[in-house]
Amino acid sequence: MQRYVVMFPADDEEEWAAGTEADHQATFDTDAEFARLLATSGGAVVGGAALTHTSRARTLRRRPGTGPLVVEGPFAETTEQLSGFFLVTCRDDDTLVDAAQVLLRAHPVVEIRPVEDY
Repeated sequence: MQRYVVMFPADDEEEWAAGTEADHQATFDTDAEFARLLATSGGAVVGGAALTHTSRARTLRRRPGTGPLVVEGPFAETTEQLSGFFLVTCRDDDTLVDAAQVLLRAHPVVEIRPVEDY
């Protein structure tokens, strides 16, 4: 089985905070459906996390000659921030892409990357 990370780089933290319990449950239900679909093909969700509280995030950047720079906030050089991820196992890319399509009901963008074991 291949391992993958399934990431959610475009979820809106303010929209989540303003959502109702029913809104949140719909997301949880969608995520659970993804896990069920993955399991039917022999795969599994083996880890994951929701990344919250961007106000408590820290970014470390290497600065040659001056030492590390530590700043408050999620200041990655990207237009989107990662809001959560699943670590999954699956037999192949196509099977995972098929199962992950259900996630688009709750997450505007789903990014899948294979994970290399070292």
